Amino acid sequence: MKRRDSIKAMIVGTVASSVLVDACTTADEKTKAAGQPAASTIDRTKEEAEREAKLMAETFFTTHELATIAVLSDIIIPKDEVSGSATEAGVPDFIEFIVKDMPQYQTPMRGGLRWLDMECFERYQKAFKDCDAKQQISIVDEIAYPEKAKPEMERGVSFFNMMRNLTASGFYTSQIGVKDIGYAGNTPNQWNGVPDDVLKQYGLSYSEKELKESISFDK
Repeated sequence: MKRRDSIKAMIVGTVASSVLVDACTTADEKTKAAGQPAASTIDRTKEEAEREAKLMAETFFTTHELATIAVLSDIIIPKDEVSGSATEAGVPDFIEFIVKDMPQYQTPMRGGLRWLDMECFERYQKAFKDCDAKQQISIVDEIAYPEKAKPEMERGVSFFNMMRNLTASGFYTSQIGVKDIGYAGNTPNQWNGVPDDVLKQYGLSYSEKELKESISFDK
């Protein structure tokens, strides 16, 4: 399924309506290089800033779990000719933050990752992240399409639905994702007034004074 077609069917932003990736300034980059966290350019209350700093200092996922999330998120949104992959957009870090910000996701995510590994151990005697691409896709194909999934794959389907929503939310609120869908933000508009045929239809017209005082843009 094409990325721009699939996004229309997704509810993107239900998880992270307030989480947007803001561009780092040159000063921020210098601060990062010095080992200090970059200052946020988003206005926050003192309480919000303190809570965010606390969450950023915590770690929830293990290294193994984050590696699994990275592999799975890149399967969901791979790199293509238009833009980078989910991991290039920072999706694993986004999901790490979300599960700390919204603890209700912690048990389902950790349980889902374990389910995925156990399923792979049964079939291939190795964890999901260590399987080859063909093996990984064979598992994903069985849980990515709820209507076609077997009843015994229900837990996997539920986990993959959540993972897909988190991945899409993280990707499409990143700089890479915003560019991917062609969002340009607020841009100046150039308007030459009501078209002549519409004015004529309603028996209206601009006065000579209005025409002289108006700016006309070349079409």
